[in-house]
Amino acid sequence: MTVAVLALQGAFIEHEHVLEELGVKTVELRQAADLDQPYDGLILPGGESTVQGKLLRELKMFDPLKKQIADGMPVLGTCAGLILLGSPEHFGTIPMQVKRNAYGRQLGSFHTKAEFKDLGLVPMSFIRAPYVESVSDGVEILSVVDDHIVGVRYGNQVAIAFHPELDSDRKIHQMFLDMIS
Repeated sequence: MTVAVLALQGAFIEHEHVLEELGVKTVELRQAADLDQPYDGLILPGGESTVQGKLLRELKMFDPLKKQIADGMPVLGTCAGLILLGSPEHFGTIPMQVKRNAYGRQLGSFHTKAEFKDLGLVPMSFIRAPYVESVSDGVEILSVVDDHIVGVRYGNQVAIAFHPELDSDRKIHQMFLDMIS
């Protein structure tokens, strides 16, 4: 199994370390030619969604990745990745409304533990995080923190508002790998 990690900007290397720890090969997606290599799943990491969206378009990666996602490529979007998957100005492949920077500036960042469907309690690090304001039919809510949706699944897409790559718990990444298998 090989998982591609969008490596244009943001917290991509941390995801690669987690996947390597779990025995999974990774490839970095930095330019359009990287999309030609085989991979079984995709991680859209945290970072700046506006910058990532701009770079995806400039590098001619946006349309091919959107098609792969729409065609069923398993994808895990964390923080900015959630915004890319849920916002119509980006991929917009999950029908939901996203509130960007919902918890305020860097000082509004926090860590908690909360229930995540089928995984139990999961540590969650929120860094200038978004949350999901509402979902359409077919979108499964996986986790809620303080009455805000912070995890959803839609087909082969999982989008979460927090950074599982920053905690030692591997349940989120393992769930994603199980989706791919």
